[in-house]
Amino acid sequence: MTIWRKSSHSGSDHGQCVELADLGGRVWIRDSKAPDHGHLCVGAQTSRPW
Repeated sequence: MTIWRKSSHSGSDHGQCVELADLGGRVWIRDSKAPDHGHLCVGAQTSRPW
């Protein structure tokens, strides 16, 4: 099961939100409003500021 968490850089108004999931040294990123519309995968070092 993939566990998604809200990015610390997302707003608190629950409007525009980015979610992250750590999967084996890579970080998957998705739009919380459209979770089934694709994901972006980056290396763990790239996503460190999030």
